[in-house]
Amino acid sequence: MKSTSGTTAQRTAKGVRLSHAGPPVLVAVALTGVWYAITYVVLDPARRFLMPAPHTVVTDAFGSGLVRTEIADGLWNTAQVAFTGLAAAVAIGIAWAVAMNHAPWLERSLFPYAVMLQCIPVLALVPLIGFWFGFDFFARVVVCVLIALFPMVSNTLFGLRSVARAQRELFVLRQASRWTILTQLELRAALPAIFAGARISAGLAVVGAIVADFFFRQGEPGIGALISRYQSRAQSPELFAAILVASLFGVAVFTGFGRLSRRCVGHWYDATR
Repeated sequence: MKSTSGTTAQRTAKGVRLSHAGPPVLVAVALTGVWYAITYVVLDPARRFLMPAPHTVVTDAFGSGLVRTEIADGLWNTAQVAFTGLAAAVAIGIAWAVAMNHAPWLERSLFPYAVMLQCIPVLALVPLIGFWFGFDFFARVVVCVLIALFPMVSNTLFGLRSVARAQRELFVLRQASRWTILTQLELRAALPAIFAGARISAGLAVVGAIVADFFFRQGEPGIGALISRYQSRAQSPELFAAILVASLFGVAVFTGFGRLSRRCVGHWYDATR
């Protein structure tokens, strides 16, 4: 009986893994087929260099040691900017939300500016950021923070406000201090929402790091700078390889934070799944 139940559990786990991994793989195969069709059916031979076939990208770009080194170094530089900006956005966003939760007048005063920060196109602010903070690592981090900040503020504030009234009244009845209510009740209840915001902000931080690379060229080049360089030189295989690596990096970061949230808060809240 134990052997049978163990075999059934293994088959069930394998089926769950296949159900999660199967659809993305099928979509990837379909997109690759569409890519080949555009290259060899839609484009005439004289224009195929604009969209090289997938195998050409693999052989010409990833098959070159120099290009692999360039992309690997660019990815590392972009990751440093993205994670530094994400850490700053998480810290600022949580502190901002806590302040607004405990002082309604601060929410009325500051939350509209958080919304404005989300609505203003970052590309319009990039020249000002360069003038104010230079054109190197710190300026790129500022761009990441501006893009990734709002989800942390809004999700954390929502989580802090989601505490059940009965639980809050119990803490007040026991004459708990404001600090105890914050650390033992509100922040713990807000953890699922905080991780959900961090998951969104992580993807946005990667976007911010790549966008900043397009404009701030001082210092070590990131993936964005490589994409701009390959585009200006009409190096299509290298360009597609850099775009593919940047996309996979964004997916990896988003997926990693999703798994981290499930490990830290379990299944407290459906939005963290």
